[in-house]
Amino acid sequence: MFSGKSEELIRRVRRSIIARKRVQVFKSHLDARYAGIYSISSHDGRTVEAIPADSAAQISQQIDPMANVVAIDEAQFLDEGIVPLVTSLAARGRRVIVAGTDTDFRGEPFGAMPELMAIAEVVDKLHAICVLCGGPASRNQRLIGGRPAPYNSPQIMVGGTESYEARCRMCHTVPPGDAAQVPLL
Repeated sequence: MFSGKSEELIRRVRRSIIARKRVQVFKSHLDARYAGIYSISSHDGRTVEAIPADSAAQISQQIDPMANVVAIDEAQFLDEGIVPLVTSLAARGRRVIVAGTDTDFRGEPFGAMPELMAIAEVVDKLHAICVLCGGPASRNQRLIGGRPAPYNSPQIMVGGTESYEARCRMCHTVPPGDAAQVPLL
């Protein structure tokens, strides 16, 4: 979070539109934080219209056969079917732009993102700034009542600055919960 993923997706979508490409944008229905369910918004307020979806199958059913570019935001919230879908779209000559966070609040791989990164031709891993030390932040520190969320908290909890902070590996902490005592590397 806070690394500019949605902002970069929006920038690439706008460049595709300027290039007169037919663009279709999708997002997970779970993210309605800033501009509502029918658009993607960056933390700085830039927006682009988007179609909300619960699954890769829903996206597949709504693909415009004439779209040259298909963009998908918050892909970590979508099911594993997203991998064959984007593979199929790319194999048919479509440009596919996918944004999402690769690790969850525990620092563990999140959804289909690791596999999507492995099959992509280009991966840009963006970093935020650690709110504690100022270094490059690659972790999402979930907060509950201002304190780090325990390991056994639910994996998915959509939120913004009230629920998350950007942290580097050294400043990121996940207290053990009742269900799991797994140390993070």
